[in-house]
Amino acid sequence: MRGGAGGANLLALRSHNTALVLDLLRGAGAEGISRLELAERTGLTPQAVSKITARLRERGLAAEAGRRASTGGKPRTVLRLVPEAGHAIGVHLDRDELRAVLVDLDGAVVGERRVPLDLGAGADAVVEAVAGTARELTAATLCPPDGSVAAASTLRPPDGSLAAASTLRPPDGPVAAVSTPRPPDGSVAAASTLRPPDGSLAAASTPRPPDSPLPAAPTPRPPDGTLAAAPTLLGLGVALPGPLDHVRGVLHRVTGFPEWDGFPLRDALEERLGVPVVVDKDTNAAALGLTAGGDRGPATASFAYLHLGTGLGAGLVIGGAVHRGARTGAGEFGHQVIQLDGPPCTCGARGCIEALCLAAVGRGDLAEAARVLGAGAANLAGLLDIDLVLLGGRTVAAAPGAFVEGVGGVLDARARREGGREGAVPVRIAPGGARGVAEGAAQLLLAPLFGRGDGG
Repeated sequence: MRGGAGGANLLALRSHNTALVLDLLRGAGAEGISRLELAERTGLTPQAVSKITARLRERGLAAEAGRRASTGGKPRTVLRLVPEAGHAIGVHLDRDELRAVLVDLDGAVVGERRVPLDLGAGADAVVEAVAGTARELTAATLCPPDGSVAAASTLRPPDGSLAAASTLRPPDGPVAAVSTPRPPDGSVAAASTLRPPDGSLAAASTPRPPDSPLPAAPTPRPPDGTLAAAPTLLGLGVALPGPLDHVRGVLHRVTGFPEWDGFPLRDALEERLGVPVVVDKDTNAAALGLTAGGDRGPATASFAYLHLGTGLGAGLVIGGAVHRGARTGAGEFGHQVIQLDGPPCTCGARGCIEALCLAAVGRGDLAEAARVLGAGAANLAGLLDIDLVLLGGRTVAAAPGAFVEGVGGVLDARARREGGREGAVPVRIAPGGARGVAEGAAQLLLAPLFGRGDGG
């Protein structure tokens, strides 16, 4: 992960031993865990645990949670994680909307925004929509009402460490509309044209959706237009359709939007916002969120997350880790051809699962869409011997029963043909709902802190 001003001290703690301790503190919840238990469960010496927890307490990441009776001697002091001591923003850039969440160290959502967006509107409009939404979310949740960043409970103390923050939880965020018109030529503007001369937000002129409540007052934002002034913010994770280069944060020919090819989205957002940014595919982010979700995630080390919304893709978790491949291009599930000379796909090929599946959805034939999706899932099960198939995305969410039954039926038929004692690979709806990808995008920053995967 690239460096940045925001959350620098928090990111510096990302050592293996510290990650072990932080993960156990998070898992212990409000009840906390003693230093002796930490030493026993990590295999570290009590002295090492004492040094790590002292450093965590100094930076406001851990606090005492009371005392617990021991078998002998004085009661043990138990420690807990301070969730509000760190935050990350997760952004889901879909083809027609942007959803952003602000989460704390526990992964709990403390703020959310959702705006309409045209991914083909050009780099200037899309990057400004992401930056503007991130500023608004940060200001509304982490900054005091006057727009300054002067609240003692959320400021970085003089020694540069992170103080235990008592962040304000806002009411449900309004759904604001952001103007993202498509340039006449449909091209993507060069990165050098992204920053307006005065650093201000572009005017928003799109009418407010009918179900959107009126905002109570203009939302303040950090004074310099960056997010670096919010001391508990680690950075921003952005998830969007692929293909893309996760390591460099550069987009390739995003399916349906080839004009994005070669655009340095990570660098453009880091320049604009002044905090670390990690870019990944939407399906990978969702899969990471599931693996890092603790008790909420699946109790298996190998599964496939299939996302059917405005497109179709897969996030693959093998051996407990997200599998991105050598060129971070794994998971282009929707573009495997299953019908030679079939209908054209937006990727340029013919007969792709995505084209066939979306066509069936467009006709209202959900049973056929689920059958096609099941054929792809069966291919994955045969190739990778996965333990579980999880389904997500707005199309699945609109008819979860139909897709679980249809996909499961295809996998059942495959299991009967092959025989064996294990039975069919189970099919379930992924937890997380509509926010699953955005929450997973936030985990691109959080998960490495707890040793739960390499987000960046």
